[in-house]
Amino acid sequence: MMNTTRTSVGARVSDAADEARHFATDAAGRIGETARELRDDAADLARTGVETVSDATAAAQRQLGNYARATRRHVAREPMKSALIAAAIGAAATALVLAIFRNRRDAD
Repeated sequence: MMNTTRTSVGARVSDAADEARHFATDAAGRIGETARELRDDAADLARTGVETVSDATAAAQRQLGNYARATRRHVAREPMKSALIAAAIGAAATALVLAIFRNRRDAD
């Protein structure tokens, strides 16, 4: 009787160990699959981000090209007015820079 009980307990322990191994193998497989899915999702997001930045850069280049053409047309049509506008902007920028430097010098 004692031998039968040991065999029965041993069989149950063996079955439990097999079940634990199967559970661990299954869990490891699911973890690996989830990691692959996450990696693939991250790669898709990176590709989408690169495409978005590329599209935005191309749009900005087109817009800057449009501004440059419009500026050239304006300068060609009204050179004196364009020169006066450029001089006024230069004077305003110079005044702003000088004011900033004076402010910093006075603060020190």
